Amino acid sequence: MQHVSKFEMAIGRIDAENAEDPNVETVNGVTFPKELLYARRMTEKLLDFYPEASGELQIAARAQHICRWKIDRKQYPMDRVGYLKWREALKKFHAEKTSEILKDLGFEDTFAERVSFLIRKKQLKKDEETQILEDVVCLVFLQYYFDDFAAKHPEEKIIDIVQKTWAKMSESGQQAALELKLSPEASGLVKKALQT
Repeated sequence: MQHVSKFEMAIGRIDAENAEDPNVETVNGVTFPKELLYARRMTEKLLDFYPEASGELQIAARAQHICRWKIDRKQYPMDRVGYLKWREALKKFHAEKTSEILKDLGFEDTFAERVSFLIRKKQLKKDEETQILEDVVCLVFLQYYFDDFAAKHPEEKIIDIVQKTWAKMSESGQQAALELKLSPEASGLVKKALQT
C-alpha cells in the first residue's frame, strides 16, 4: 500500500471540506465546487511563483478560503466597516478550521500555529512567507476572478481596487502580475490603475 504522508492527508482533508461548497463554477464544461477550484488554483499559482514553498505555506495557500461560504457577507453591514469585519472574521475562521485539521492529524503545535499566522496574513511586508501568500492571492484574483469582478463594478472602483492590490504586493509579485495573460479589458484597467 502506498504511504500517504501527513502533508497529503492535510491537503486531502482541506479539499474534502471545500468539496462541500454548494456554490459552483464551470470551467471548460466541467463544474467544480467554487472553493475547491480556488484552493487548487492557489496551490498551482504558489508552486509556479515560489516553487520552494514550505509545507506551512503550501497548506496556508490551500486553506486560504476553507469553507468560506459558511460566513456570508450579508451577516455584516454592507459598508466599508462591515466589509473589514467580515474579512477579519473569515481569516480567523479559516485559520481555526485549518488548525483543527492539522492538530487532528498529529501535526506539531508550532506547525499549526505557523499556518494560522500565514492564513491571518500577519506581518504583511515584514514576514517573507506572509508576503508570498498575499502575492499569490493577488495573482489568482487577477488571473481568474478579475474580469467577472470588473464587469459588476464602476471603473473608478476597479481602478482603486487594483491600486490597493498593487500596493500589497512585493516587487516580484508585481512583476509576475505584469506577465499574466489577461483579457484586453483587464489589461486596460490594470494599465489605467498603474498610470493614475
